[in-house]
Amino acid sequence: MRIISGTFRGKKIIQPKDLKTRPLKDLVKESVFNILEHSNKFDINLDISNILDIFSGVGSFGLECLSRGVKQVTFIENYKEALTILKKNLSNLKTIKNSKIIEGNAYDKNLFYTLTDKYDLVFLDPPYKDENLNLILKNINSAKILKKGGILVIHRHKNSKDIIPEYFEIVEEKKYGISKVIFLLS
Repeated sequence: MRIISGTFRGKKIIQPKDLKTRPLKDLVKESVFNILEHSNKFDINLDISNILDIFSGVGSFGLECLSRGVKQVTFIENYKEALTILKKNLSNLKTIKNSKIIEGNAYDKNLFYTLTDKYDLVFLDPPYKDENLNLILKNINSAKILKKGGILVIHRHKNSKDIIPEYFEIVEEKKYGISKVIFLLS
């Protein structure tokens, strides 16, 4: 696994040795950025964007954002092994100054109320077997952490049957192997 583009292009990302963390594949990551940057369905300038990476794992998505020059990335993760690797990855790239790590449970609605920033883009990558996606979407909406017109990108298993609440607009859905990516607007 590597960083695809930007300042840290080609740099390797340390991966977990266990199977509890599922890092975002390069193909999926590259496709997400191509859609965000080139689709007329979205109006986002990554250079001035504030990004929230929920279930960030070892940081594959957020590190790519930092490499592409975003304003700031906030990582949310609570699995200790993934957190250790995420911290090493950030340290290796010397990107700690424009990143924050929140060691917390993404299912805890209070976590979102502690966030002081508003986000242009939220990337949500829960475990494939997770059946509580709507709880997290509800908490994101209730805490109003996504800016008006902000983008929410969800990475799921291609066969997941998630029901997206009406306060988010599904703009696009793409499948890549066993993954699907859903793009929503607030």
